[in-house]
Amino acid sequence: MTDIFEYSADKMRTHHMSEMSIAQFKRLYDVWRSNDASAQIRESDIEPLTNVPSFHDVYETIDHDKAVGAFAKTAFLKLNGGLGTSMGLECAKSLLPVRRHKARQMRFIDIIIGQVLTARERLHVPLPITFMNSFRTSADTMRVLARNRKFEQHEIPLEIVQHREPKIDVATGRPVEYPSNPDFEWCPPGHGDLFSTIWESGLLDALQAHGFTYLFISNSDNLGARPSRTLAQHFENTGAPFMVEVATRTYADRKGGHIVRDRKTGRLLLREMSQVHRDDVRFAQSISRHPYFNTNSIWVRIDALQEKLREYDGLLPLPVIPNRKTVDPTDPQSTAVVQLETAMGSAISLFDGAICVQVDRMRFLPVKTTNDLFIMRSDLFHLTDSYEMEDGNYIFPNVELDQRYYKNINDFNERFPYSVPSLAAANSVTIHGDWTFGQNVAMFSDAVLTEQDEPSYVPNGEYVGPQGIEPDDWV
Repeated sequence: MTDIFEYSADKMRTHHMSEMSIAQFKRLYDVWRSNDASAQIRESDIEPLTNVPSFHDVYETIDHDKAVGAFAKTAFLKLNGGLGTSMGLECAKSLLPVRRHKARQMRFIDIIIGQVLTARERLHVPLPITFMNSFRTSADTMRVLARNRKFEQHEIPLEIVQHREPKIDVATGRPVEYPSNPDFEWCPPGHGDLFSTIWESGLLDALQAHGFTYLFISNSDNLGARPSRTLAQHFENTGAPFMVEVATRTYADRKGGHIVRDRKTGRLLLREMSQVHRDDVRFAQSISRHPYFNTNSIWVRIDALQEKLREYDGLLPLPVIPNRKTVDPTDPQSTAVVQLETAMGSAISLFDGAICVQVDRMRFLPVKTTNDLFIMRSDLFHLTDSYEMEDGNYIFPNVELDQRYYKNINDFNERFPYSVPSLAAANSVTIHGDWTFGQNVAMFSDAVLTEQDEPSYVPNGEYVGPQGIEPDDWV
C-alpha cells in the first residue's frame, strides 16, 4: 500500500507541493486502500436531530446592540475553489453573472463583496473576508478583487489556496496520466481540506493577532449565507466551539447530508448518503424522521479550532469520500479515476458541545446547476441595495430543463438571450427539447414545453402553462 502511494508522493513533490499536502493525501489514500472509506453510519447507532432552535427564536432573545460586539470579532471565509464544471464553466463559479442590478451584471463575487462592504459601513465592523481558492480559481479571483475600487483589506490575507492531489487510476492505484491535458490529472481534495489549508497558511494566527474570536465559513455559490450579527451573538452566547446552520428538509432535500447524534459518544455527526447502509436508506431519506439538512455554513471558535488542529498536527481525521469519475470529466470513455475527498461539516464530530441552529431558506440559496441559475435570474428574486437576494417566501418552483440543451452555461445563455421567463405564477417548469425564448415570456401553473424534434421558439410576450404556449383567445 505504502509503496504504491510513493508514486503519488513523488509526483506531488515533483510539482513542488508541501509535505503537509502529501501527508494529508496519504491519510486519504490509506483509508481508501483499506476499504474503510465512507464508513457506514447505521441508523441503529444514531439518534435523529430534533428541536433545533430557529433563527427566529434566537432573534427574539438576543441583545441586538450587544450583537454588534460579537459581530466585530467575526471573520468571514468563503470556499471558492470550484470551477462550475457541471455547468461547463472554465473559470471560478463565483465569476458567473447571477443577475443585473442597476444596469450592472452582478457575479457571485460582486454580491459577496457587496454584502461585506454593507456590513462594514452600516455596523462599523472590520469584517475581514478570506477566499479559499484552488489552483484553478486563484488567479481569476484575485484579479477581480484587485479591480474593485471600493474594497480594501490589508492585515488579514485575502486568500488561502487549498491543496491539490493526484486523481488515482482505479485499476492500478497509481496517479493517472493524461498527457493530452495534464491539468486533468489533478483535483482538489474536497472542502474538508479547508482545515489543513488554514493550519498551514497561518490564517488563524493572523486572525487571533488582530483580535478576532469567531470564523464564519460558507460556500461562495450560496448567496444566502451572508454575515449575520444575530447568529454571531447567538454563537457567542452558547459558548459552543462549533455551530452548523441547518435548514428544514423538503422532499427535494431527502438525498442530502444531514446531522445526527451518535448514541455512543453523544456527539453530532454529519451523515452523507454515501455513508448510509442500503437497509437504512428509507430512514435516512425520511424528512419526518430526520427533519434538517446541512447547509454547509459553519461557525467556529478560532481558539477551539486552533487547539483541535494542534492536537492532530493539522490533519483532522475526517471521513473519506471516494468520488468516482473519469479523468476527463467530459469524456466518459477516458480512464476511470477516483478523487479522494472530505467534507468540511464532518468536523462537527470532533468537538464536544457542538450545536446546530435552524435557518430559513433565505440563508440557503445555492447554485449548483443551470436549473438553480434559472430560478436565481428570474423575477422571483430582487437584489437589494444591501446585496441581499430577496424573495417573498423562498418557496421555489420545481425546475427541470432539458440537459441536452441547457446544462452548459453557454447553451443556456444562448436560449435565453434577453432574460429568463417570469416565474412569479409558476408552480413548476418542465422544458423538453430545444427551445429559445423571446422577451417578456411568463410561465404559470405547471408550465410544460414538449419535444418538437427541431429547434423551437417562444415568441415575445407569450404565456407558457400546462398546455405549452397557451392560446390567447381567452384574453
